[in-house]
Amino acid sequence: MSINSVPTTDQLPVVVIGAGPVGLAAAAHLVERGIEPLVLEAGPSAGTAVRDWVHVRLFSPWSEITDPAAEKLLAPTGWTRPDGSAYPTGGDWAERYLQPLADVLGDKVRYGATVAGVARAGRDRIVDSGRDEQSFTVHILPADGREERISARAVIDASGTWSTPGPLGADGLPALGEKSSSRHLTYRVPDLGDPAVRARYAGKRTAVVGSGASAFTALACLADLAEDEPGTHAVWILRRGITGSTFGGGEADQLPARGALGLRAKAAVEAGHASAATGFRTQAVERDGDRLVLVDEDGRRLDPVDEVIVLTGFRPDLSFLSEIRLGLDDRLQAPTALAPLIDPNVHSCGTVYPHGVNELSHPEQGIYLVGMKSYGRAPTFLAMTGYEQVRSITAALAGDHEAAERVELTLPETGVCGGAGLFEEPENAEQAAGGCCSAPSTLQIGIDTPATSPGGC
Repeated sequence: MSINSVPTTDQLPVVVIGAGPVGLAAAAHLVERGIEPLVLEAGPSAGTAVRDWVHVRLFSPWSEITDPAAEKLLAPTGWTRPDGSAYPTGGDWAERYLQPLADVLGDKVRYGATVAGVARAGRDRIVDSGRDEQSFTVHILPADGREERISARAVIDASGTWSTPGPLGADGLPALGEKSSSRHLTYRVPDLGDPAVRARYAGKRTAVVGSGASAFTALACLADLAEDEPGTHAVWILRRGITGSTFGGGEADQLPARGALGLRAKAAVEAGHASAATGFRTQAVERDGDRLVLVDEDGRRLDPVDEVIVLTGFRPDLSFLSEIRLGLDDRLQAPTALAPLIDPNVHSCGTVYPHGVNELSHPEQGIYLVGMKSYGRAPTFLAMTGYEQVRSITAALAGDHEAAERVELTLPETGVCGGAGLFEEPENAEQAAGGCCSAPSTLQIGIDTPATSPGGC
């Protein structure tokens, strides 16, 4: 192609936003299909978000967190797949799999490239004429601050939700006083192996807000700290009551490490290292000297705490997609065809099935949200699900529609009883006891980001 020629849409790369597990898997599948990928990563290395929780152990083993196409790409380099039965930490995942994969992709991965906007070339959101024939234009802000435009034939957004955690306020907005009290709040599971972080919580009274696996992890870690540091105590803030399924599936969980994590959280409560405040929907944070007092919507006030760990889930950042025509569910902010399959308000008992390009398509052709971002505000996800998503999408981009619509993933059929995200109490005792399934259990496709297991403190 001469220097003055204009590339056709098919000659342009597929831009992948995010060099995390699903974004890098998308790139590997594109390479396998003979399609040029360009991965744009805002951070300085692969798995930037994963590196924020290097101390946390996944409750999915190695056999479930590596992608087949990625393994094929890595094999000629001498890379050896870790023991499939072992449970890695976030640090292990980043260093032993994600970074080597990004290194193999070479200049197909660009670091320090923040995506500021995605649009159709020459067409804003309103314009219909010639829209589908136009390439995408991706606006990026490189680390040096100079704006840049990249043309793409398609865009796969695997940027995740890690950068936008849910607030303390039960109405989805920051609680009154939350921002001004930020010095005493964190929205991540703390690394108590770090001496400075450990000192922040040792001998202190800490509120843990949330009901998922991340909250379980924080409770278990604080309980371990309490064994060594007298006066350490956790106050578990729950918007619901405690039922038979609150602590997950226990020994019945088909992800054994996830079940064990729930049992550790339960043990922390039973041992007196943690107490629970149930039916508490935080509306305000007030100051009591150097301590904080949480106030709920009915005016109930808890005893003062020193620190607050807010683990109320995540939500997608859609701001840079404002000129793209997305079809999103008005509650979950997930693709409209996918939302009914994952909505925790509906699926009190059932399964979430593997899905691909059909469930992930939007009115705007050629744009796909994948990985955690595809789930919107739904709190549960497995890496295997993301790998299946990008396998299907890349097959469709290659014109292999039969492969795109074929399901190549089988997930364990663990029942869903009182899954994360349900707001009110169960309507009857059978649901409270998890009686809709053979045993109390957590979501079938189910991890709070990150997927955690015992030993992650």
